[in-house]
Amino acid sequence: MSLDTSLEEFRTRWRAEIRGRIAAPAPPKRRRSASSPEPELPCEGDVAWRRLPGSPPPDTEAAENRYLELAESLLQERPVPAAARPGSPQRPPALPSLVEQLISDLNEINEIPFFDIQLPYEIALQIFQYLGMTELGRCAQVSKAWRVLAEDEMLWYRMCQREGYLTDTQVTARSSWKEALKERRTRESMLRTNWKNRNGAVSQLQYELGKVLCDVHAYDGVVLAGYTSGDVRLWDTRTSSLAESFLVTSNASDESGVNHHVSFVQISKSLAVAAYDNGTIDVWSLLVGREPIHHYQHNQKIQALALCPETAAIATASSFQIRVESPDDKGYWRTSCNFQTQKLVNFLHLVHDSAGSPITVAAAEEMVYLLKPDVPENILHSTYGQPVTCLDVSTHQAAFGVKSYGWVTHNGNKIHVYNLQTGQCLTTLGNSTGDFTCINLKDSPPHFLVTGNRDRRVRVYDLRCKKSLCSFYAHQLGVSAVQMDDWKVVSGGEEGLTCTWDQRMGTKLWEMHARHPVRYIWFNHQSLITANIPDEKHPRGASIMDDDLTAHRRHRGTINVYEFSVDQTSVESILPICRSSYNEVTGYNYNIGLAVPYDNV
Repeated sequence: MSLDTSLEEFRTRWRAEIRGRIAAPAPPKRRRSASSPEPELPCEGDVAWRRLPGSPPPDTEAAENRYLELAESLLQERPVPAAARPGSPQRPPALPSLVEQLISDLNEINEIPFFDIQLPYEIALQIFQYLGMTELGRCAQVSKAWRVLAEDEMLWYRMCQREGYLTDTQVTARSSWKEALKERRTRESMLRTNWKNRNGAVSQLQYELGKVLCDVHAYDGVVLAGYTSGDVRLWDTRTSSLAESFLVTSNASDESGVNHHVSFVQISKSLAVAAYDNGTIDVWSLLVGREPIHHYQHNQKIQALALCPETAAIATASSFQIRVESPDDKGYWRTSCNFQTQKLVNFLHLVHDSAGSPITVAAAEEMVYLLKPDVPENILHSTYGQPVTCLDVSTHQAAFGVKSYGWVTHNGNKIHVYNLQTGQCLTTLGNSTGDFTCINLKDSPPHFLVTGNRDRRVRVYDLRCKKSLCSFYAHQLGVSAVQMDDWKVVSGGEEGLTCTWDQRMGTKLWEMHARHPVRYIWFNHQSLITANIPDEKHPRGASIMDDDLTAHRRHRGTINVYEFSVDQTSVESILPICRSSYNEVTGYNYNIGLAVPYDNV
């Protein structure tokens, strides 16, 4: 009872204080003339007062009355009327508009915490998985709960999987998938900068006793090279040391003692193959040892060699015969199929079929064959008088250049693209006056291919719009090798020039020159491998003595390796020919960097 008495006494004193403040006497007014009497306001109980000079306007009076009603309602513990709320307009009630209703609904939504009431963590994680890296970074700044969701390891694991970084990323207990993705992005940015500025290490793969270089092929940084001495050498550029590994050949045990030249070499993830000018083929396993695991012989010279990159299958073309070798279930090599062609084979490729058997694509003069085991030969393309000048094959498509003799004035050299599953022509590209000398389809981005032409131009085509996106002019004697990725193009010419182009800007980034034609180009995001192979295998001035296996350096050919990784020092990025001592007066910039800080360049 004492509490109720105290509360009632407080209410009584509060009412008296409010009414006493409102009904306080006004200050004395000055005398006015009788002609303008002051109008008097009617009194209404305890809350009325006269209108005096300087009194608040009627709107202020209404606001004061509303404040009084609000205070009295709070004291009497009854609901507050809407009209008594401060700031509420005194107008008749009306229906809200659609815009006002939308704003009201949005305000109600914003007032409810999104993930803090009843939404399970798993459902919130399912919502966040549709966001990208930028959106997840912004959500992490909203609140602590959103930050926990935005930095969930499952989200960043899927992000790494989407970006394709799971193949070579190992996350330890002290790191996370987010940090791994961040480091990978930073490294890619640095590598792209080094590619554009040519910052990195340049080295050459040499074998002094091999005489003249014959053929080069690379797979994932592992280089295989064959020489006129019959030797086959292997380098792994992914390691710090570039020491060569020799592979024992079957010609080493030949009783005749004649060294047969290496005609072709091919390498895949697990196999290495070399073909010699006497029709011999050696097969090595990169996982077992240096001895050949398979060896077979053709009666005549081998014209083309192909190795399937996905499976263990080898195709060789000799005379009018195409032979495919592959191991069976027990590991014994056997001839899986033989094909006969009408003309000599110029180009040969192997691709893996979805059914499990390799598909052979061969070009013989103007005919392109699509060969499958236990299936009659299928002529993919044939136009009399228009031979095939280059060929490349991807998993589902085949692209080749066709030469035209100009029987019709508007009919120039073209590129045909065929589907390997249906055997139908998908598109026809180009109308060049020169012959297409090289083409790259399997290493190009989807829907793109790059070609080199005898008219000294490198062209990038989009298969969707059937147009040339860009054309580069650089090689004076024609283009001999090309490769591209999503932003750059690397081309090699007959004059020995290697050029790197920015595809989107259409400009040349840098170039390197060597003595012999560029016959092979391979690169990934951090390495570039080029091979300058001489056309003359028996150069003038070379020693012809049987006991002398050496040849002059200018006749051998070179294999150049460019490493653009960020951990290379500036000294290692300079070729040996550019390094000089401080005794010289002046120096020059070889488009790589100066070895010493000369003042006069």
